[in-house]
Amino acid sequence: MTEQDTDRRLAAAVRAGDAEAVRTLLEAGADPGRAELLCTAVDAFAYEVAEALVAGGADPDRELPDGTTPLLRAVEGGSPATVRALRGEVARLSGAQRERLLAAARHWYGAGAEEELRRRTGATGPAQWSSAEEEWCDVGQVSLGGVTVRAGHGAVLTELERAFRIPTPVEELVARAVRHPDVCHVDWSASCLWLVQRRDRQTWSAVTAFRHHPSPDHRRFVVDYLQSRDRAVSVSHGMNPYQDEEARLLKAWAAEEPDGGVLALVLDTVSGEGYDEPLGLRYAGHPDPRVRQEVPYLFAAPLSPEATAALTALAGDPDPEVRGHAGGRLGRERGAVPEVRALVLGLVRDPDPGVRATAAAVLAAGDDRTPEAAEALVALLAEEDQELRLEGAYGLALRDDPRTREAYERVGPLGPQHEHDHRRSGRWRNL
Repeated sequence: MTEQDTDRRLAAAVRAGDAEAVRTLLEAGADPGRAELLCTAVDAFAYEVAEALVAGGADPDRELPDGTTPLLRAVEGGSPATVRALRGEVARLSGAQRERLLAAARHWYGAGAEEELRRRTGATGPAQWSSAEEEWCDVGQVSLGGVTVRAGHGAVLTELERAFRIPTPVEELVARAVRHPDVCHVDWSASCLWLVQRRDRQTWSAVTAFRHHPSPDHRRFVVDYLQSRDRAVSVSHGMNPYQDEEARLLKAWAAEEPDGGVLALVLDTVSGEGYDEPLGLRYAGHPDPRVRQEVPYLFAAPLSPEATAALTALAGDPDPEVRGHAGGRLGRERGAVPEVRALVLGLVRDPDPGVRATAAAVLAAGDDRTPEAAEALVALLAEEDQELRLEGAYGLALRDDPRTREAYERVGPLGPQHEHDHRRSGRWRNL
């Protein structure tokens, strides 16, 4: 293959957004240096392609005929993933270059993507909005006057500030997050990440103070921040210097939180750190089902009589999610009393498919070896849902039931999604 053929194929791969083909062609000697290649990837928000081109030698700071650079175009385009792909080592950038990028991001964020696009294009018609996904986050995408940008300029600004080690005030980062009150939005995610990485006491105190903010969105952000910190500490195998203080904070917060959705998140965070039976008993009768769903995870094993009574009541809750969570917790209790076992067997026949699935799973893996449990597992083999049939067969296998082989035949062929499913092994358990 000639050099010209390789370059032509590289251009085609960039246009197609095929990052793997781009990497292969670059390794084969294709030239990434033509400015239009990187600009094509930037304009298409093909951040994986852009990253491959930059790694292969494409220059994100190359001045273009209109006076911009590919990196500046990425900033104005509002895609934080594309900006990350191009920014690389920021030490190469002069102070003037950094300020130009920051000013562009601030301007677009302040004006709004649609408004700035309308000003630049002069278009007067309606804008076309859609949603795009970037690295597990969501971002709006707007087209107007033949130009398309993404509305992630808040995240772009945060990304640049983080890269340049600018100590953005906590209040500003929280404001950017709650402008789009969705934990999956790029602006929210970028703010939370930058605050988590700032591990000083001042940042922690400033963020957690927002638990008293009148807006539930601000309070939800605090929960997400605390949960993200816990995940970050867990991954790094470090010690959380505020662990005891956070535990006290969360319990006090739960006692005063008025919003059901936020309270559910607080209880979820509490249960992630440990158990709190008094808190679980306090909220077992809460009017918001989202709160009641979290109660089962606040009870430690073995269950106390009070916790068992609360869970028994929740297992008959009108909300199916609550019934499923309560039944799942009861089904995992070892050496449960006959009344609890009978309750779990009843949930296996619940009219809601989600409740049946949860109850079937805990019954199959549980320690109930009564004939009634075996018959409930056999009854699952008549279900239309293959997952329920598989739970039934697996439960019989764990009990060395002579009907196991026939049960797996009734399950039917398992697809690729079950390749590593531990329940497959039951088929050969009794051979």
